[in-house]
Amino acid sequence: MLCQVCSANNSDDREYCRRCHNRLLVISGGFSAEDLEDLESAPDEQFSLDEHLLERISILEEVVRRTTTSLRQTVGTLYKLEQKILVNQTGITTLRDLLESKGVLSREEWGELWENRMDYQLLALEKRERFTAIKGQIAALYRGESREAFGQCLEEAELALLSFDIATGVEALERAHQLDPSNHELSFFLAETFFNDGQIEPALIYFERVLDTKSGHFESLVYGGVLHHERGNPERAEDLLRRSVNLFPDAFLPSFSLGAVYASQGRLQQAVVFLEKAVALDPIPQAFFLLGSCCYEMGKSSLAIRRLEETLRLDPTFAGAHHLLGLAYLDRRWYRKALKVLRQGLHLTPSRLRYAELVRLLAEDDAALEVDAALEDDAALEEDAAVTADHGAAETPSDQSLLQQAETLLYGGQRREALSAYRLAVAEEPQNPVLLTTYAMACLELGRWQEIEALVEKVIASQPQEPLRVAAYVTWIEALRNQGRYRDSNRLGNSLLAQEISDRGRSIACYELAWNLAEMEEADLGEALDLARRAVDLSSPELRYLPLAALGWVHFKRRELDQSVELLSASNELDSNPRILMQLGIALLARGDRELARQALQEARRLTPDEAMVDEKVFEVLKGHPWPALG
Repeated sequence: MLCQVCSANNSDDREYCRRCHNRLLVISGGFSAEDLEDLESAPDEQFSLDEHLLERISILEEVVRRTTTSLRQTVGTLYKLEQKILVNQTGITTLRDLLESKGVLSREEWGELWENRMDYQLLALEKRERFTAIKGQIAALYRGESREAFGQCLEEAELALLSFDIATGVEALERAHQLDPSNHELSFFLAETFFNDGQIEPALIYFERVLDTKSGHFESLVYGGVLHHERGNPERAEDLLRRSVNLFPDAFLPSFSLGAVYASQGRLQQAVVFLEKAVALDPIPQAFFLLGSCCYEMGKSSLAIRRLEETLRLDPTFAGAHHLLGLAYLDRRWYRKALKVLRQGLHLTPSRLRYAELVRLLAEDDAALEVDAALEDDAALEEDAAVTADHGAAETPSDQSLLQQAETLLYGGQRREALSAYRLAVAEEPQNPVLLTTYAMACLELGRWQEIEALVEKVIASQPQEPLRVAAYVTWIEALRNQGRYRDSNRLGNSLLAQEISDRGRSIACYELAWNLAEMEEADLGEALDLARRAVDLSSPELRYLPLAALGWVHFKRRELDQSVELLSASNELDSNPRILMQLGIALLARGDRELARQALQEARRLTPDEAMVDEKVFEVLKGHPWPALG
């Protein structure tokens, strides 16, 4: 009996091969004389059938043998690659340790640069794979008279992507597009690239180019419609999205996007129709939340509750759904349910200094920081953003610095464009502590916690003056808290408090520590109360509402509801914001003041613009939706 794996000869009574120990499955030895005589005496049909089966068995044996050989070769190659990777990794680690010992760079800088470069190269690799898949189609669609020049542009783009140079590759593809503007495959690839990079204006231009050639292109209709809506062109947005719904009635994205656009415009009845269809096609939490929100605004609290409960079943961390479901419970007079779900939602809502507050903290000492040209006051930034919006363009004046452009975009609600501008600014001045701090604060505002630690460590290592140092520490403390790393956040807060800083800095440090202790279930609320009181006593007038809110929430955790309501009301009078109003509403509800609680919670929702929330959910879904298979 021959083994089908290693071809070793085994006795007939063996079950496993004596050499490789695989189970013996097929008898492939020769026939004896008696076997041959039996076959000759058998009918022709039986002999023919047996011969056919033996041939098939022999073919399968050969396939298995070759597959086994190929697998062995593959395993050997993997072992060799593993050894080479280990050697390379050892060399790189040795180089890093040597540079660190010489003081050329720190381990954190090395890690940050490594991660950034890795992300960039992975992105370039993805784009290269997608471009390779459609390069032939792009070339085949060319209808111009300069095929050679067009082909050279495509080759240049491919070589650039092979060398992980995305910018050069995109430039080459844009030149190719100028030679063939009607090439819809090329237009779509460029539109996809710009959209994923957060460059909305060029993405919209190329989506429209695709539609000029292929009016029924699915992604261009949907993404183009959403981008037109964001750019304040509702007629064009509705036209594109309605066409996509008509052409693709069984697709989720068209119905969801059109329903979301109607919801942001206040056309609730129409929104419900399309959102109901969307959740039937693909039950995702964002769609259920928007549907529940529309039902709540229409006064259909029972239907809103069912949709919002489904949202939380799919995504228990959806803070906005907790808030809205709490309001719906209040409408039905289910007060215990409302209090429970509202507290859960507040726990999921990050408690942090807003970007504008941190900028004010920095701007109080511009002379010390020499940032008079880098930091604008809130009114000027908002005015710039309004001017930008009036002109319908994402660009900012050419005489602005990249930092100013980024801040203007962030204040104008253009979060993706702001992030790109910050990265460009940091690439130009990687050691500028003011720039690094403002970028870290923007990451805090945008919820990009993982990027903050390396930025703040570089700022602290530069030994900046107090306002910049405090802002950097606060940004890191709040990033750790929002990741649930309370103990690490407390260690950092105590480190800041132990330094020689002003009363304003001590107030901020005490405020942060008080918040952490209030959020930690096993923490000492007495210590939290002392820290919050110190924060109030040391605070400056323009930021006093923050420690007042922290003190009020500590009293709530101690079940001292009268003091909690009084302090939270005082904080809200100084500066009304959604989180403080939510805390005030919860404290009022726990105290039994149900109508006042409803008013506070409704005001908190009013201060969170529905349109901005809807647009955010739409882009969240679009970003997570896979692009079509190419080829």
